[in-house]
Amino acid sequence: MTEKVAEPDVENDEYDSPWKEAIEHYFSAFMAFYFPEAFAEIDWSKEPIFLDQELQAVVRDAELGKRFVDKLIRVSLRNGDEKWIYIHVEVQGTKQAEFAKRMFVYNYRLFDRYDRPVVSMAVLADEQAHWKPDSYGFEVLGCKHRLDFPIAKLTDYHGQLNELLELDNVFSVITATHILTQRTRKNDTERYQAKQLLIKLLYQRNWDRQKVIDLFYVIDWMMRLPEAMEQQLWHEIETIEESKKMRYVTSVEKIGIAKGRQEGWQEGRQEGRQEGRQEGRQEGRQEGRQEGRQEGLLEGETKLLRKQLERRFGVLPTWASDKLKCATEQDLDSWGETVLTAPNIETVFDSGVTH
Repeated sequence: MTEKVAEPDVENDEYDSPWKEAIEHYFSAFMAFYFPEAFAEIDWSKEPIFLDQELQAVVRDAELGKRFVDKLIRVSLRNGDEKWIYIHVEVQGTKQAEFAKRMFVYNYRLFDRYDRPVVSMAVLADEQAHWKPDSYGFEVLGCKHRLDFPIAKLTDYHGQLNELLELDNVFSVITATHILTQRTRKNDTERYQAKQLLIKLLYQRNWDRQKVIDLFYVIDWMMRLPEAMEQQLWHEIETIEESKKMRYVTSVEKIGIAKGRQEGWQEGRQEGRQEGRQEGRQEGRQEGRQEGRQEGLLEGETKLLRKQLERRFGVLPTWASDKLKCATEQDLDSWGETVLTAPNIETVFDSGVTH
């Protein structure tokens, strides 16, 4: 997320992770899946209000480690005791010593700013099964100050994968996708099979078109595959749509292939794919067009990875920028797999392809 002191770049923040858009588009489903007791107390007849800019203004001078996803939402309660309250949601992608303290600090800063009850909640999306921070506080000279907050731990769902795939909730699919992405990190064949399974599942549900497209975006963003496998999967998607007489693929391309890779990739897609993509897929792309498209994709991948790195680790050192300039597609795929979970920037680049 951009380092503009006067005003944080919230617009770019929206594309840092599919979790952000999924939470905002399907917040009630998010609460129902991970925090059902809290879900039951919220008055869903009143639209939740997302306050991302307000959250950034409160916490930008209190950075305690890097955030994966954070949201501030104003909601109303069913019992009428409070006209409205604030819910602060964090999705944490890595084990982090300062995480519980950050939850504590953000909670009291938000309360101080708004003078309203603030509920802090966390989804722990890391792979450390026993790391479950749910409180922070201190006691000095008889003064006690403590925050206990509810958490949902994704590793707790590892043994429930089949059940997740049966549930009628978008976040059961997102949780399954997250788990399968972690499981298949080093095996492209297994990842292809898992991604294929998830996409077929979307077409089997009686969900509306937009929900299918949104979830395709999440699956496609998380489960990156080599280009040849991606093309094979596209052929299968076309076959599914023809057999079921569903025509989602055009919109899926706009959201799934562009998928937040913004700027460079989107420009490359518009220039290289707009005309003849369907024809090229069926008859074989010409070599020159393929090269131009690859250059556009590579540039877009590099820009996206740079944004993600800056988001997690701040301003990039010169050596890291140099590596990005010389990166191959294989490098970018490998680094992109690591960026959300690596403890430091050196670990990200250590995962690259050795030339």
